[in-house]
Amino acid sequence: MTLRPKPAPQPNIRRITRKDKPALIKILRSTPEFKPFEVAVAEELINASLDDPCSSEYYILVADVLGVPAGYICYGPTPVTLGTWDIYWEAVARECQGQGVGRALMAAALKEIKETGGRLAVIETSGIPSYEKTRRYYAGLGFETVARIPDFYAPGDDQLILVKRL
Repeated sequence: MTLRPKPAPQPNIRRITRKDKPALIKILRSTPEFKPFEVAVAEELINASLDDPCSSEYYILVADVLGVPAGYICYGPTPVTLGTWDIYWEAVARECQGQGVGRALMAAALKEIKETGGRLAVIETSGIPSYEKTRRYYAGLGFETVARIPDFYAPGDDQLILVKRL
């Protein structure tokens, strides 16, 4: 008899709650691509969403796996545009990467964006080599690189702008 590996549990995608914040900050801090000042910005967006969810322009979904936050996505409408939305942050716990958590988060966010009349999702990301896995992930989800701004984040660290039409 051959034993098959158990499939990873499917994540439950839901709105953020205040109790999720410590786990999400831990995920952000343990993601080597994120610098401490970037984690601070991500935390500001989490706080804005939690402090005033009715008027915040930041929407946050959490992937819950077996009762524990395994990742999150933060997105919102791009000011002064018609139907364009920014994907600000997406982070998945290292031990949950490659199990469909990120894809489930992105699918849920894109579904919500489209349901509100969104027509374009935009991601800004780094062009440095350590972000190659991230860029491949976004390409696999149908995002296309449409622009590169040389030395945007720092000398040698280009900004790439990725777009997906909904």
